[in-house]
Amino acid sequence: MIKVKNKKVIRNLADKSFKVNKTRNIIAIVAIALTSLLFTTLFTMGIGAVENLQRATMRQVGGDGHAVLKYITDDEFNHVKNHPLIKEIAYNRILSDRVMNDKFLKRHTEFWYYDDVGMKLGFIELKEGRKPAVENEVIADSKTLQLLGVPLEVGAPLRLKLDIRGKEVQRNFILSGWWKSDPVVNVGQIFASKAYVDAHAQELQSNYKKDHFYTGTISAYMMFDNSLDLRGKLSKVITESGYSLDEDAPNYIANNVNWSYISTNFSMDTETIIALTSALLLIMFTGYLIIYNIFQISVMRDIRFYGLLKTIGISGKQIRRIIRRQALILSALGIPIGLIAGFFIGKSLVPFIINMSVFNGTEISVSPNPWIFVGSALFALITVMISTFKPGRVASSVSPVEAVRYTGGVNKSNGKLKKSTGGAKIHLMARSNLGRNKKRTVLVVMSLSLSLVLLNTVFTLSQSFDMDKFLSKFNDTDFLIAHAEYFQVPSSFSGHENETTESFIKAVQAQPGFEEGGRLYGDLTALTAENTKGIIDDTQNTDARGNFLVEVYGLEDLPLHRLQLIDGELDFKKLASGKYILEGVELNDNDKPYMESIHHNVGENVTLHSSVGTADAPLDREYITHNFTVLGHVGIKSTNSNRLYTGYNFYLPADIYKSLVKQPVVMSYAFNVSSFQEASMQNFLKRYTETIEPMMNYESKITSRDALSGMQTTIIMIGGLLSLIIGLIGILNFINAILTSILTRRNEFAMLQSIGMTKKQLRGMLIYEGLYYVWATSLTSILLAVLFSILIVKPFCNLLWLLSYHFIIWPLLALLPLLLLLGILIPVAVYSMNDKQSIVERLRESE
Repeated sequence: MIKVKNKKVIRNLADKSFKVNKTRNIIAIVAIALTSLLFTTLFTMGIGAVENLQRATMRQVGGDGHAVLKYITDDEFNHVKNHPLIKEIAYNRILSDRVMNDKFLKRHTEFWYYDDVGMKLGFIELKEGRKPAVENEVIADSKTLQLLGVPLEVGAPLRLKLDIRGKEVQRNFILSGWWKSDPVVNVGQIFASKAYVDAHAQELQSNYKKDHFYTGTISAYMMFDNSLDLRGKLSKVITESGYSLDEDAPNYIANNVNWSYISTNFSMDTETIIALTSALLLIMFTGYLIIYNIFQISVMRDIRFYGLLKTIGISGKQIRRIIRRQALILSALGIPIGLIAGFFIGKSLVPFIINMSVFNGTEISVSPNPWIFVGSALFALITVMISTFKPGRVASSVSPVEAVRYTGGVNKSNGKLKKSTGGAKIHLMARSNLGRNKKRTVLVVMSLSLSLVLLNTVFTLSQSFDMDKFLSKFNDTDFLIAHAEYFQVPSSFSGHENETTESFIKAVQAQPGFEEGGRLYGDLTALTAENTKGIIDDTQNTDARGNFLVEVYGLEDLPLHRLQLIDGELDFKKLASGKYILEGVELNDNDKPYMESIHHNVGENVTLHSSVGTADAPLDREYITHNFTVLGHVGIKSTNSNRLYTGYNFYLPADIYKSLVKQPVVMSYAFNVSSFQEASMQNFLKRYTETIEPMMNYESKITSRDALSGMQTTIIMIGGLLSLIIGLIGILNFINAILTSILTRRNEFAMLQSIGMTKKQLRGMLIYEGLYYVWATSLTSILLAVLFSILIVKPFCNLLWLLSYHFIIWPLLALLPLLLLLGILIPVAVYSMNDKQSIVERLRESE
């Protein structure tokens, strides 16, 4: 056989063949665009979410420095700052242990000096004014100024109460500038000038290792050339500067790397790699189904053309080149459309992902990262090339004789004749037609089924969010009120200084809809536990007599009855006798107790001590002993503790507790309201804590419920969109299969009509073919959805504490009528569009 080596001829053949197949080209371009869109949407969502979460985390942790040295002195800073690994280093000095103004009870505020590098790494960009220059000038964020009642004007006066090593100092300042508060950062910031630092040099001498006061300590944020191996670089900087990483060493420097950097905190474990790889392979397979089917059908339709080319000397390799060139042209047209559309769709979905996180409310921006487009285009192109490999091989391997005889079905005959006693029934002919190319039928069915399975999976996951679990973890009752410092993270509840006021409790009880409530008493210094077992525990604080400092809580009826029993018994009569006590045990995310942390078994004795005396002479205090028997163990939760989780907790009825403690402190108050008054109570609490007692705050089930509902909506929205895209690919595949079936059988249809088949019967046969596709898709999707739900979704739900698996199939079943409608309409529409020629004209095409 003569082989044509002229590449220009091959290109011309490829281009002319490309132009002839207009319908195929349109479907292929749309399919490639949708495949590219899928990749780009996921890449944009993934990279955009990571960028925004990382940026938000950086702002929350104080800046984008790669690492920080904490609580250091000027000498230590000067020894470290010139290390060759350091590209930039910030000099940030804290000027007080805390800012004590009453307005900052709900928003912790800090007083610092930042140099230029510190301002840059801390994302401080002034909205108005300039950096402080003289001693009495400061700058601050807008929310801090609003809390102080200071106008956002340069020159406005403000007065700060500062805690300087345990002593209150009041100083007057003038505002030289301000910046807009970051919604991610719930900490106020006020910055003074270098002149202030110099003027108070004696006051700001750091001696943190001895007195543990923050005033005067330096935090040195540093940047390296890149974020790779941050821990290793930080260790080198410290050790090569003459300091130690050993916490017990006298020259130890406290340090940590910025955990917001993905390279630092993100580890690709086996499960993560499998999940990401599976997602990419699923998308590639989805795209493969349609693109492969398009080219396979195109090759089968043009098989005579390729056979004729072989008769004039075109080689199989050159035929594969023709098909590959056409695929590249289609990719060049389809991929850019998918890249652009996918980026904007993914960009619009990123805010929903961010709002599911702890950074809800932050400003979100998604940059057109080159890797989004490079990665998406590459995966889409690989998918196209893989999809065209087998059709190209089929076209190149067919002989000219087989090509001329090809009629659109399977050419090989098994030599058997089908016998029928009922005649040529339309539905039997339709079923037989689908069996002529089983592979194409399977591909269409699979591509349609995938979208239905994915959609059902998305709804299964969204409906598996357990509202009761979620609420019970954070809300034992409808509402919880306490001092604002109790709700801070970490909680700074200490006792009488920040107890819940009786005026707030009475105001709540007087509101319409109030049903029941109960106080939770607690005081970290009220009681100690005798170390009867001689336990040596370095993690447990002790008093001057060697007794353990413990957290003992007194609970009124409502919080007492909400305790979660782990073992033993929860007998309220025995507890009320004053002879029994409950020990608290920490719980993991799935509410499973850490039983290894308990100090006493059920039935063992506990000896508590309360004292009478002064804090200045702890050894001279009068100790009163109280003996109890452990009745059981209960779970420690954020709703029944001070939220510090020191690991040694006990629970008593409120009356018993108050008999042990001289001055009981109300730590929090939990209460329920009637369901139709929840919203009005929420509004009341908001107004009350803003205007009447601003030092008080609250938590509610409404807020938690809204947060979980938002997560469910986001999952449905994102999963539903991806299902829609995959569904469009499946429908496109279905249209393409029906279209090609009609085009490749035009002569066959003409012959059937020539022997008496009417157009109505022909349309009926095609409708039956569509209905068989629907029937096969329905069975396949239901089977796959059930298997996927039980084998994959159910185990996944068991891994996450807030999920409780529920088997559902109704979303899939609800879409089957739509699928049935498509199965009828698409064959009729496609046939009508291609039924333009007469029977004679179509018969002549085979000559």
